[in-house]
Amino acid sequence: MQTKVLFITPPFTQLNTAYPATAYLKGFLEIHDISVPHCDLSIELFTAVFKSDFLRAMFTEAKALGNYNYPEVSKMKSLYISRVDTVIAFLQKHDIETAYKILKADFLPQGHRLKHVNTKIEWAAGDLGIIDKAKHYATLFIEEIGDFIQANVDEFFAFTKYAEQIATSASSFNQLDEFLSYQPTLIEEQMLDILVAQIENHNPNLVCFTIPFPGNLFAALRCAQFIKQLFPDIHVAFGGGYCNTELRSLEDPRIFEFVDFISLDDGEGPLLKMVNYLDGNIGIDQLERTFVLENNKVVYKNKIPNTIYHHKNLPAPNYSGLPYNKYVSFLDVVNPMHRMWTDARWNKLTISHGCYWKQCSFCDVSLDYIGNYQNTTAVDLVNKIEKIIKDTGITGFHFVDEAAPPKMLRALSKELIKRNLEITWWTNIRFEKTFDFDLCQIMAQSGCIAVTGGLEVASDRLLSKMKKGVDIAQVTRVTHHFSQNNIMVHAYLMYGFPTQTEQETIDSLEVVRQLFERNCIQSAFWHQFTTTIHSPIGQNPEAFSIQITGPIFEGFAQNDLYHKDVQGADHPKYTKGLNLALHNYLNNAGLQDSLQNWFDFPIPPTSHSKGLIESFLEELAIK
Repeated sequence: MQTKVLFITPPFTQLNTAYPATAYLKGFLEIHDISVPHCDLSIELFTAVFKSDFLRAMFTEAKALGNYNYPEVSKMKSLYISRVDTVIAFLQKHDIETAYKILKADFLPQGHRLKHVNTKIEWAAGDLGIIDKAKHYATLFIEEIGDFIQANVDEFFAFTKYAEQIATSASSFNQLDEFLSYQPTLIEEQMLDILVAQIENHNPNLVCFTIPFPGNLFAALRCAQFIKQLFPDIHVAFGGGYCNTELRSLEDPRIFEFVDFISLDDGEGPLLKMVNYLDGNIGIDQLERTFVLENNKVVYKNKIPNTIYHHKNLPAPNYSGLPYNKYVSFLDVVNPMHRMWTDARWNKLTISHGCYWKQCSFCDVSLDYIGNYQNTTAVDLVNKIEKIIKDTGITGFHFVDEAAPPKMLRALSKELIKRNLEITWWTNIRFEKTFDFDLCQIMAQSGCIAVTGGLEVASDRLLSKMKKGVDIAQVTRVTHHFSQNNIMVHAYLMYGFPTQTEQETIDSLEVVRQLFERNCIQSAFWHQFTTTIHSPIGQNPEAFSIQITGPIFEGFAQNDLYHKDVQGADHPKYTKGLNLALHNYLNNAGLQDSLQNWFDFPIPPTSHSKGLIESFLEELAIK
């Protein structure tokens, strides 16, 4: 019997556009004559939950459980129920008539978010501003319902994750196993109903779940558990980013009560071998990069040499069959760059496989998705772009590279211009000197509207220590080149790097303030540094003056590590102030305020001059 495959993206991954993993694998398997339907269970479940009928059941469930958090939502439940279908339809397709309806004073309930809406936001003129304002209000309305669900019906619920708290750093399978023994929640029951419909429609005998993040694991396990109970003849496979980073040392056999295969790294080779194995064409020892259970022990099957499918030889992702009419655009943060993660439709595509730099000491450079760099040609890439536009009707592209190579971006831009192919695109880069004015200009001419990149600690000493390959002066010049060409810049920021002092944290904030002030960056996000086992820091902590203190590996996941930094500051105490400052900068506010204003404890004055970034720009002008 020929294997029939079904790919599933579990809840909750991304709600405004399709996650690309299943599209990549569908495109690959179909050139090998294996027809593969795929289901975005994430958007399917979201749109099933945010419907009037489900909200009625949800309010009934909250009452039956005796939970009364957010009483104002309960009090206005009839208004939430009667408005939700209109709001979701508007977030899927933004028509001006519905925008005016949503903005009428008596249309949306004034819940705990909407009654505190920022009325000072300056919206664009005309229909665009009206639609954006309605989108913002509609998003707050949906978030109010989400708050109620999480507080009263399902503590695991969140818009881009589910049960993340029990999957993050799950060195033991115990807690996951315990929660899987509980009865499904109302949300999970709805998810399982959709799953059954998909299985009955496609009749697969291999269901493959891509698990990009910790917030996808529990939902995938719940689905797999249900498949084994209701459809015991169906095989289940897990793969994706979570497996690749967290499950490389897997020993606990209990997860194999729910799954048959767990593959690592690129899925093309392992999947093709799985299909051939299930078809009876090869033995189990011929599998590649795949965990299985044999004699109640976890065994890693990895026939050497692996079958290699080079990035340049892979077909275009096949997005056909995904429900593009169901995706929603959220507008919770109005900042034009920040909103791109949740607003609008984007075709996701990789320019290159891996990272051409692969030196950053905090990064998982030992893993395939970073360390195995492979490139293609601009002609091949634009051919794929044209095919994806034909499949989806969408001309927006998010190139999801670890760091897009400057030479490829130049070649890509020239090829897009040569073919007169009008697309809108953005990508992730390193702030390296190759991004001069001319390269940024040609990128803008080809449709580039934004880039993201790691400024990280904004300290030259620490940037050197982490082998980032950039310094503050270079970041200033590069971001200025982008901004001069109307390409928005988002900076990833880090605090708490090993040995980072209080002074360096405050100085980093001052650098960020000045970059916003000079319009070099338009958006940013702080995260606190975490050591991972696959990074140079995790593998050699003594070289970075830290001590690893846990967690103890208990046979399941192994990635995030706890560490003690005796030379560094008390990093968590700065979280609130750093985020408060950044929130204001994102909204073009507070740029002239003292850094002390953001903290409720004394901080040292910055050691940087107020004209630090300006001095770097003046040097650039002289050159």
